[in-house]
Amino acid sequence: MIYSSTRDWSAASGKHVLLFGMSGLGKTHLSNMLRDAGDWFHYSVDYRIGTRYMGEYISDNFKREAMKNPFLRELLLTDSVYIASNITFDNLAPLSTYLGKPGDPDKGGLPFADYMERQMQHREAEISALKDTVRFIDRARDIYGYDDFVCDSGGSICEVVDPDDPEDELLTLLSETLLMVWIEGSGAHTEDLVTRFSRAPKPMYYQPAFLEACWAEYLDTHALTEDKVDPDDFIRTTYARALAHRQPRYEAMARNWGVRVSADDVARVTGPDDFDTLISRALETRG
Repeated sequence: MIYSSTRDWSAASGKHVLLFGMSGLGKTHLSNMLRDAGDWFHYSVDYRIGTRYMGEYISDNFKREAMKNPFLRELLLTDSVYIASNITFDNLAPLSTYLGKPGDPDKGGLPFADYMERQMQHREAEISALKDTVRFIDRARDIYGYDDFVCDSGGSICEVVDPDDPEDELLTLLSETLLMVWIEGSGAHTEDLVTRFSRAPKPMYYQPAFLEACWAEYLDTHALTEDKVDPDDFIRTTYARALAHRQPRYEAMARNWGVRVSADDVARVTGPDDFDTLISRALETRG
């Protein structure tokens, strides 16, 4: 790890951390808090995905829908209107909407094959955005003068790495430049996370084998054809299963590549000093 002890962390002239874990447990809360304090650069992986790597997919999807409306169609064809997403660190809805949900088209569902294609686009974008993290550390320092750097990773990071492989390319790259910090939830958080996801879905990438198994089981259990699946119910059910699926992957990432902190402790952090203390304790516990 880039910091192997509390002493290393305290003495570092520039502190670099990558926060990972399920969406809704405090990654963006911590990142916003550190950025707002004025000394930290906040790099959002999901924002980078939605702007740099999938921005064109997203805007093309908007335009495709607009072309179905005769009024907007004419304006688009004459370059009279400009359509783009307004994605922000705190509002990732344009990306979530593009990724979509499989199922009944009358309920906004996509054919499963199209959904899987968008999933693979997300996978490639996630890997690229994570690799960009290292360059943005230098960019933040050289252009803006920030020595401290926090990477607010997406909840899907554990799906694009092999945490038990000591030679995993992406984890090796990241751990050489950032301290990997798992925000660990408890069973008490699960119901709340599912409820929050149902209300405002976050961008999610699932491994193909996991997703295909969930889809096949859902079709069989509910005796449905693809075009009759309730997209919201399927995504909600799949997300709940993903919580259990991802837990051991996150745990392996923390065990082999970084440290862990509890979501309850994260919720009590109110400033950079509290954050320093949180990380110092995590390093002490690991040591």
